[in-house]
Amino acid sequence: MSRLVTKMYAVFLCVGVFIFANGYVNVALNKPAYQQYPYSPGDDTYDASNAVDGRKSDLYYDGGQCAVSNKRQTATWWVNLTTIHRIHHITIYFGTDHKPSGFINILPELPLGFSVYVSNTTDRLQGTLCYKDDNFTLDTIPAVFTTTCPVHGQYVIYYNERLPGVTYPYDYSKYVFTGLCELEVYGCPATGCYESNNTLPCPDVKCQYCHIETGTCHGCRTGYQGHRCELACDEGSYGPGCKQMCGQCRLVNQCSNINGICLTGCDAGYKGDLCKTPCDRGSYSFECNETCGHCRDQCSNINGICVTGCDAGYQGDLCKTPCDRGLYGSECNETCGKCRGLNQCSNINGTCFTGCDAGYQGNLCKTQCDRGLYGPECNETCGKCRGINQCSNTNGTCLTGCEAGYQGDLCQTPCNKGLYGSECNKTCGHCRELNQCSKINGTCLTGCDAGYQGNLCKIHKCLVCYINVNENTFVNKSCYE
Repeated sequence: MSRLVTKMYAVFLCVGVFIFANGYVNVALNKPAYQQYPYSPGDDTYDASNAVDGRKSDLYYDGGQCAVSNKRQTATWWVNLTTIHRIHHITIYFGTDHKPSGFINILPELPLGFSVYVSNTTDRLQGTLCYKDDNFTLDTIPAVFTTTCPVHGQYVIYYNERLPGVTYPYDYSKYVFTGLCELEVYGCPATGCYESNNTLPCPDVKCQYCHIETGTCHGCRTGYQGHRCELACDEGSYGPGCKQMCGQCRLVNQCSNINGICLTGCDAGYKGDLCKTPCDRGSYSFECNETCGHCRDQCSNINGICVTGCDAGYQGDLCKTPCDRGLYGSECNETCGKCRGLNQCSNINGTCFTGCDAGYQGNLCKTQCDRGLYGPECNETCGKCRGINQCSNTNGTCLTGCEAGYQGDLCQTPCNKGLYGSECNKTCGHCRELNQCSKINGTCLTGCDAGYQGNLCKIHKCLVCYINVNENTFVNKSCYE
């Protein structure tokens, strides 16, 4: 008897749906659909789209007109209306376990406890709960079900669950599945209409969604607010519900109240239509058309100031000015070495571009020539300086004078012939062969000239001299020069 009542109730609902739907449009027809845990992926017999294809002559769940999923602890199916619609009511045709010729008997324990949501996303919890079954039993759940839901949204979501640890009524099945042969969503084909004939525009001009029966505004068009949507978004906000904040627009957040586009361009440091994107690394200012200087890290996207200081070789707030001539390195606090050509050194690492001044060596030209060397590139050898080659590293001048036997500022010139010793201020003795004496110590290298003796050949040979006439004494005496 209870099955017969169910059948009669279903027939009544079908007639009622025809009357109820009159004047509204099924906006779900042939729209994209999805279901969780498809019964046979790739098999059109059970595809999610079967529930929005307009076919409902065969409510047998295995008859190719129904969306069917595998039995699981949850079942989710949704249709994407592709745009936000104002909805009036939703009708569901549940699948049955008999072909049309047989006695209609849906699988009642499976849909018991189902829910219907309308949302602007595929997340049901972000939407509105239109209906939650907590009254139907095996004997009272209808094959065709309708619920009124005067809300707006883009997704209509069917959901059911049998969660572990939850106690359900005795009639409920252990698992759930989709089993929807058709789901119809009736409402206005456009957003700004109401009344059953879909011809009356919402009374408030800037109203996006109004109550489908009364015309009362339930949501303003993008960029507007107020009880009758008569006010544009406050300065600095835009979008649906005026909930989005304008970007960094030039002239006090002058952005479009509708889409947030900055009408006068971006403030310094930002780019894009919405002016919410900072300049790319290395650029700054209006339109991001200025290039950062030689910053140690990043520069301010607004004014280009280097926040953490300059790279080596640069100075100033923007780090675009090379170090002053003669300076280099971090903060330009290093002094160039002895570079050739007016301190032409790298402002970054101090390397001398034109080589070193005379007397210095190395990349930085800060190292004096090694002892005994001088001049450009230290490639000149010191002369015979007194005191272990103490010559100027710059020009080779002997700072302590010359060694014995040499003369001149560089001490590279031997004493003139016939002279020797320190400063060449001594005269050679009577050397054989044209005064060939050592320029260092005066020694005659080839011996003495006739009549002379000694290393220096400055001693006359002995002569007999009468030196004491009164005593009539003859004495041999050497006569010296």
